[in-house]
Amino acid sequence: MQTMWKGSISFGLVNIPVKMFTATEDKDVRFRQLHKEDHSPIKYIRSCPNCGKELANDEIVKGYEYQPGEFVIMNEDDFKAIAPEASKSIEIIDFVDLKEIDPIFYDKTYYLAPNETGDKAYTLLRNAMKDMDKIAIAKIIIRDKESLAVVRIYKQCIVLETIFYPDEIRSVEYVPGVPKDSALINDNELKMAKQIIENLSTNFEPEKYTNEYRQKLLDLIESKVEGKNITKAPVAAKNNVVDLMSALQASLEETQKRSSPKEQKSAKKRATKKEKDAIASS
Repeated sequence: MQTMWKGSISFGLVNIPVKMFTATEDKDVRFRQLHKEDHSPIKYIRSCPNCGKELANDEIVKGYEYQPGEFVIMNEDDFKAIAPEASKSIEIIDFVDLKEIDPIFYDKTYYLAPNETGDKAYTLLRNAMKDMDKIAIAKIIIRDKESLAVVRIYKQCIVLETIFYPDEIRSVEYVPGVPKDSALINDNELKMAKQIIENLSTNFEPEKYTNEYRQKLLDLIESKVEGKNITKAPVAAKNNVVDLMSALQASLEETQKRSSPKEQKSAKKRATKKEKDAIASS
């Protein structure tokens, strides 16, 4: 892994020297746009729509469009005047419970490793946070941009994860068509839905999930490279389910087939126990 940032974690009066590495990678298959006639890669030219002139880098300035067609021009001095103070520190502000942060806040993840003589302090912070099941709220400056972040434990590694500020999370109140009335469903539908969830419940094993489309795309590209003939897979017939109860019943039967006899017996015992508990408490 290539080090992308060096600094320290500021933990009270303790500074832990660390190196930062990108934890994730984008594996999307990317395509170049080509000229249809001769397959030459297309060039994108920056030009002025007013005069049609092609522009060099020193002829381009940054402008903020505060209303349609009206811009405030910003220069490098403007940005320097408000730039955050240069810092190579991950400043921990607070510690909170991990369960308090909804995943919607998470953005980009980085691994942190101890640098130079930081092994002992790194291990101390990692073990203390892990034992207390805590997550740290911190601030960091990456590429002259101040970001809000969390510092947490992933397996044996301390990771930093940039997070969105609260005003960057759109309110669910603006999502159209979200039903609020629970009276839309009846008890039998809810019971069957819970049974389906129970049948599909298992331990999280990330290695069993694969990007099937990406693999098919790579296989198709490879076959074209090798000059093989390509055939289309037949399109599966659509199964039109008429109503919610029918869909739930079909899903329940399908999930029961997928679960092992042992899991079915266990699920049945849990359901029976829940019914007895409900009767006892009534």
